[in-house]
Amino acid sequence: MKSETKKRYQALLTARLQALHAESQTNAGSRDTVPLDQQSVGRLSRMDAMQQQAMAKATQARREVEIRQINAAIRRIEGDEFGYCDNCGEPIPDARLALAPTAAKCVACAQQGQ
Repeated sequence: MKSETKKRYQALLTARLQALHAESQTNAGSRDTVPLDQQSVGRLSRMDAMQQQAMAKATQARREVEIRQINAAIRRIEGDEFGYCDNCGEPIPDARLALAPTAAKCVACAQQGQ
């Protein structure tokens, strides 16, 4: 893979990584414990707040998975392994990388679950 293509993917992945970290910081308060204060918050309002907290935690978990995938892709770029399947070593098609720059496997290996 050409070095300018790798640089483009690295810039794209780095920008996405920064955006994920910013989102995580912005939404940190929504993952906090919901206080048990029946005086200020009614039972239904507290249940709603707990549901929103659970959704915020699930969103953060998905963010963390994506962050790990991005960091792995950046390490592959730095190690000249980016664009090659981790399983079979064949080149990953540019169309796949354009859709999923964190892809570590070619389509055939990904479909086989290898």
